[in-house]
Amino acid sequence: MTDEAIRVAVLGRDGRMGSEAVRAVQDAADLELVAALGRGDDLSELVRRGAQVVVDLTVPAATRENVRFAVSHGIHAVVGTTGWDDAALAELEAQLADSPGTGVLIAPNFAVGAVLAMKFSELAARFFESVEVVELHHPRKLDAPSGTAARTAALVAAARERAGIPASPDATESDPQGARGAVVDGVHVHSVRLQGLVAHQETLLGSTGEQLTVRHDSYDRVSFMTGVLLGVRSVGRYPGLTHGLDGYMDLGL
Repeated sequence: MTDEAIRVAVLGRDGRMGSEAVRAVQDAADLELVAALGRGDDLSELVRRGAQVVVDLTVPAATRENVRFAVSHGIHAVVGTTGWDDAALAELEAQLADSPGTGVLIAPNFAVGAVLAMKFSELAARFFESVEVVELHHPRKLDAPSGTAARTAALVAAARERAGIPASPDATESDPQGARGAVVDGVHVHSVRLQGLVAHQETLLGSTGEQLTVRHDSYDRVSFMTGVLLGVRSVGRYPGLTHGLDGYMDLGL
């Protein structure tokens, strides 16, 4: 550990992602784990331990208050918890305006491959008539569709709108059981929950005579730790709100 180690606190220490993050921070020579909190623990411990960055890997019901607390105390936040709708993001941006030196990263996915898959999907979307997203996760996941799938759909939809691409053709008139899935910004998103899976997603793009599939698979939660550590090391250099890990990656696109 160096003299300039970043002091990090992890929220959600007992979860699968949280426990991996605790180990990753402990194993990083340039980081110091000063707190690892679970459900019901006092957030003021973050201040008492002098945390500079908090990693929130909790649940949607808790994440907004956790981040509000961190920002109100000038603590940077790296957030992998879903539950951040437009209203919540706007409220967070307003709070950050009153704390101009504080940075918050809201990352739908910390796997570098997943971030690239989202970007590739966005780039490809304007070249195909049809696009749909399928996400597949373990059955203990609390939300559907996943934050990554919703973010992918939003990026794809925005790219198509900028390019003047019409909605994907679809003659469906009757779907009483919801077989066509959710619709996010006009893009159909399908969620699978299956024992044995971790986190997987594919964007299906099609035009007459061809199909392109952009797929990413995480087989172990350790795959997310590269992004978590990148976020922890970078968030202090990016005051304000950053939505998506790609904001810290020089993709050259």
